[in-house]
Amino acid sequence: MLDWSKYIAVADRFQHKAKAQDRSDLNHNIIVSLADAQIRLDQNGGGQLSELAILRIASCRVADYWRSEYRNGRVISLNTIVEDEDGNQLELIDTLADDKAIDLEAWLDRNLWQFGYPNRLAQIARKIANGNTLTNKEHQYLWRFRRKEQKRLF
Repeated sequence: MLDWSKYIAVADRFQHKAKAQDRSDLNHNIIVSLADAQIRLDQNGGGQLSELAILRIASCRVADYWRSEYRNGRVISLNTIVEDEDGNQLELIDTLADDKAIDLEAWLDRNLWQFGYPNRLAQIARKIANGNTLTNKEHQYLWRFRRKEQKRLF
């Protein structure tokens, strides 16, 4: 006899191993595979599927899912060479946006830059932009600020 609630519970435990858009498909594949295995077992002499057999069938469906994902070519290496809109060839990883990258245009725009920093630092920046020399205290303030803002690599 088919124990649908048990099959659904097992499938729910394994569905998180698939991509979000494919989870319901994997869930249904596991349920159908378990029901098919139970029907074959009933035809060959009866009995119920053991817990280990149920878990093994579910894990095989997950492995089949990932095998088909790799075969269909949906998983792409970041080292794959692609062309941009100008026809230049570059690696796919070079097209990803970097959240920690410095926005150079914002740094060049003095007005935008001055809103986000202390007044003293903005005055020092104006002084540098005008070509004036900095005092020792201003050099020291600028050095401390740069050191504080510098991101550590390790």
